[in-house]
Amino acid sequence: MTADTKKEALGFQTEVQQLLDLMIHSLYSNQEIFLRELISNASDAADRLRFEGLQEDSLFEDDPELKIRVEYNKTQKTVTVLDNGIGMSRQEVVDNLGTIAKSGSRQFFESLTGDQTKDSQLIGQFGVGFYSSFIVAEKVEVFTRRAGLPREEGVHWVSDGKSEYTVETVDRPKRGTKVVLYLRKEAKEFLDGYRLRSIIGKYSDHISLPIVMPKEGKDEKGEDTVNAALALWTRNKKDIKDEEYNEFYKTVSHDFEDPLCHVHTRVEGKLEYTSLLFIPARAPFDLWDREQRHGVKLYVKRVFILDDAKQLLPPYLRFVKGVVDSDDLPLNISREILQQNKVIETIRSACTKRILDLLKKLAQKEPDKYKQFWQTFGRVMKEGVIDAPDKREDLAKLFRFKSTHEDTEEETVSLDDYIARMKEGQKAVYYVTAENYATAKNSPHLEIFRKKGIEVLLLTDPIDEWLVAHLAEYQEKPLSSVTKGELDLGDLADEKSGDEAEETGNEKLEEFTKRVGEVLDERVKEVRITRRLTESPACLVADEYGMGRHMEQILKASGQQIPMEKPILEINPDHPIVGKLQDEEDETRFGDWANILFEQALLSEGGQLEDPAGFVHRLNSIFLELK
Repeated sequence: MTADTKKEALGFQTEVQQLLDLMIHSLYSNQEIFLRELISNASDAADRLRFEGLQEDSLFEDDPELKIRVEYNKTQKTVTVLDNGIGMSRQEVVDNLGTIAKSGSRQFFESLTGDQTKDSQLIGQFGVGFYSSFIVAEKVEVFTRRAGLPREEGVHWVSDGKSEYTVETVDRPKRGTKVVLYLRKEAKEFLDGYRLRSIIGKYSDHISLPIVMPKEGKDEKGEDTVNAALALWTRNKKDIKDEEYNEFYKTVSHDFEDPLCHVHTRVEGKLEYTSLLFIPARAPFDLWDREQRHGVKLYVKRVFILDDAKQLLPPYLRFVKGVVDSDDLPLNISREILQQNKVIETIRSACTKRILDLLKKLAQKEPDKYKQFWQTFGRVMKEGVIDAPDKREDLAKLFRFKSTHEDTEEETVSLDDYIARMKEGQKAVYYVTAENYATAKNSPHLEIFRKKGIEVLLLTDPIDEWLVAHLAEYQEKPLSSVTKGELDLGDLADEKSGDEAEETGNEKLEEFTKRVGEVLDERVKEVRITRRLTESPACLVADEYGMGRHMEQILKASGQQIPMEKPILEINPDHPIVGKLQDEEDETRFGDWANILFEQALLSEGGQLEDPAGFVHRLNSIFLELK
């Protein structure tokens, strides 16, 4: 798009239309947030100008004093927010105001239910931003020019928040952005200076540059600074109220809800920096994109440097929001230098420790809050076992798992709780992996554990397969899968287990397993007798170091080609079906039953049949023989 393009009408991205309609009709009870969002955007624009101005001082032009101005006009029924920050080019206006440039937009709209009450809660997870203007405005105008561009490349954007908007190239002497809101009738309360000042004091007092308004009164001239204009993180934490922390969090995160908790630290001495870090109450929609991290802003001596400083926290803490302000980094530091800077490495290590300590404290003192945290971010935290081998023990202490010890899927246990309940003589932490809670809880592999009262962890997150591969033990207790290898309960073994070798050598059982193995030769690696079953006739297990069935399903679902690995079929010699089959002489009927044993074992652990029609045919044949 060229600079000499004058005026054109463009259609909103479909998602924008949906979001605007939702905001206009769902957020009427909290209309005042529009001002918080516009001021936050203006502050960001000033931060970006400071950063780019470090390399190119000419961007400040003849106006080096950065500030935000808020005005209102009762006659025209407008509220205006102006800043002299970085501004936008024409293309940036189209990109930023005509589309939702967030990776989570598709997931956001897939989550919409049609219930406005429920959907309004989703907005908080997505972020409100500029579009909140349409909560109170029937029309919005934006005048802007990017710093460094000639005055004739200013941009005028207009929309009524419906199907389209217009963009026009105009002459604009001043850099920065001016947003003019033409208020709806029901929003006339905002045509009042004292009302606007109270909103600024409530939401934006901590903004680190002046927010000015014209003085009130007929004979008054000039302007007042209506905020403290002091970066919140630079203040003594004893003087900061929880409400101020919450509003600051909403500003830096564009979240709609209060954070779950925060930690504010000032480090002095050889290395000096301040960190103010928040843990959100809800997950953003781009949480699962490891590359989309815009949580922690980096400042140097109160000057904004980066808004997605990936070097400040590891990927498994990408949900953390906040700021880090260092006195020991150069103002002109680049992303490349950040990656190798020793100061950054020290800050990263300390920030990671503070977040983990904060979570430990939360788990101990506010278990309900920690339960909410784990339900929201637990799967991301598990990535840390892979990303940070040196933190495995610390992270594992924070992990929570579903367990046979609890009656519901919502309740979870820690590894410390599990170990404290271990049976005398129990040497391992037992677990089963499955696609979902019901499959895991009802797995036939748990039968002997249930009979003997041994707790088993139920791992149902896809990442759990990688977790147990990297977290081999905890507090010197090995993690052992109940679906791999031959079962060895050690001192907890059943009294019959001592005779297992003798039973395995029983000629009748040996002949039976041999016959089943011959029938299932193409489907199983081995057929053997087991004592892990008490109710089911058979189950499938993998080799001790082989790939489990659940892992195979995950890899196949992701489109990966994996080598075919045959499972081991274990048979319960005490089951009536097995007893009856040992005397079956009809080879056809025996073959049908052997395949059914394999197929029902496969289904019981959530597997899929390669030949469902063949399975049904075999069942029908068996049913027809019943009298």
